[in-house]
Amino acid sequence: MQRAVSISKRVQRFISKTAPSRFLLTAHFVSAACYHNRHESSIFNSRPDDDDEEEPPTIPLVRMIRASTSLVCDSHVLQLHSHVTKSGSVSDPFVSAALLSFYVKIGSLKTACNLFDEIPIPSVVSWNTLISAHVRSGEFSPALGLFIELDKSEACPDAYSLTAALTACGQLRMVQLGRSIHSRTIKAGTESSPFVSNCLIDMYGKCGLVEDATDVFNGMDLKDTVSWNSVIAACSRNQKLEQAFTYLQDMPAPNTISYNEVINGISQFGNIEDAYHILSVMPDPNSSSWNSIITGCVNRGRAREALVLFARMHSEGMEMDQFTFSSILSGIATVAALHWGMIIHCCTIRYGLDVSVVVGTALIDMYSKCGKMLRAELVFQSLPRTNLISWNALTTGLCRNGYFDKLIDLFNQLQMRKDLKPDGITFLNILSACSHSKVPLEVALAYFRSMMEDYGIKPSEEHCCSMIRVMGQNREVCRAERMIHELGFGLRVSVWRALLAACEACKNLEMAEIAASKLIKLRGGEDYVYVTMSNVYASHGKWKDASEVRKLMSLKGVGKGVGCSWIEVENTIRTCG
Repeated sequence: MQRAVSISKRVQRFISKTAPSRFLLTAHFVSAACYHNRHESSIFNSRPDDDDEEEPPTIPLVRMIRASTSLVCDSHVLQLHSHVTKSGSVSDPFVSAALLSFYVKIGSLKTACNLFDEIPIPSVVSWNTLISAHVRSGEFSPALGLFIELDKSEACPDAYSLTAALTACGQLRMVQLGRSIHSRTIKAGTESSPFVSNCLIDMYGKCGLVEDATDVFNGMDLKDTVSWNSVIAACSRNQKLEQAFTYLQDMPAPNTISYNEVINGISQFGNIEDAYHILSVMPDPNSSSWNSIITGCVNRGRAREALVLFARMHSEGMEMDQFTFSSILSGIATVAALHWGMIIHCCTIRYGLDVSVVVGTALIDMYSKCGKMLRAELVFQSLPRTNLISWNALTTGLCRNGYFDKLIDLFNQLQMRKDLKPDGITFLNILSACSHSKVPLEVALAYFRSMMEDYGIKPSEEHCCSMIRVMGQNREVCRAERMIHELGFGLRVSVWRALLAACEACKNLEMAEIAASKLIKLRGGEDYVYVTMSNVYASHGKWKDASEVRKLMSLKGVGKGVGCSWIEVENTIRTCG
């Protein structure tokens, strides 16, 4: 404890002086590293030889910031930052870069941005630190915005800048900018670097340009493991499964990632049995290998197979992670198999993963779809950390199960959060609940306006359809038609189907005929149009028109299709219908 106190004293002593000796700094942090059992003394230089040239006075400060960052002494870095601000050392590129790295490491991106703005002339290192931080945080648009600013600044983008920008381009599917950056790597002579080439392969793969990705790969003189895995991923994720398998066979030493990429592609787009076969022959399958097949089964509506695979995974002693549980819970949710869901919930507790926000969100969704909202709420309340996805999972469940008042209370709580903001899904749940709860039109309109004006969310077709249903309940179908055109959805089938349904509900024949005419022009499901219009005519006593529509239906062979469902009976999933 005494040594920990001495660290603070040493930092304060440093701040009170302008140029402490390097020896004292080194000795202090070496002892601190030993105290923390980090063995990180190698990151500091030993006392310099007397013959060394005098170093700039800010170098000890940089070392101290880096050492405090490495030793997770956050409070000390904050004190040092205060000293930097007072002394005006922020203009030093090394000092500013060290501070930026600290704030990025602790996840305080906003503070890092504010610090960056204080730097008179940022170095390319500072630019790269901030751009990379945005990319790692998933903020790809701001990352590209910074890259464009860097390009216009006095600093010159280097290989690190270009690769970070390529990563962002791939995530945002920005092909043109990605090609432009590719051209710059050729001009700069950095394309031959495996690191740059690998980023290019990844970018083209995520943009769906498999041929471009393979061209880059084939043009590489030096291919490493990442190169092979990147081109396999590019093929697998774009349904080029045979090509991906060929690369896997040609790869000198495929690893688990190589096999997993092929398994993932086959599980999504190919024959699940082929994925089973590769899993059985691969050298070292891990949880990701199994997760890919489980997810593939779930996405194809084969929840029973997913459960069998999950049980086999458990029996073989394979380690299960949060994605294993979230995938199988998603499958259970689709068939509302509550008994199995509760068993899996017990497993998550045993593995200590019930507190994971990923697993917790899947549990909320599963219990909601099984109609057990109290359990879903308890899971939500037990999560130590929540994100917008978990909030939306609960709002969706409350909406689906008709708990309008609870949904509004939850929405009000979300609005009070400073770190989270409602998104389009949140408002879709609110508007859907409004349509099911038959609230006054003005209440729904208030939420709709708030979505656009307060949160800047552009309405989607789904938002529009929910509002049409509310307007239909309030006999405002003419207003709904105007809204369709105002929002630019005049050529979308879904909104006209919603309007036709609203007209049927409020028995507005004139507007129903307009909606039906639009749907026929857009080829938007003639079966539905004929059935609905027959009902509308019948409700108005226009039996002749209804009969004509029925005859037309008979001539066209229109009829309602037979559906099926999956239910849990005595802990077994069965098909019915």
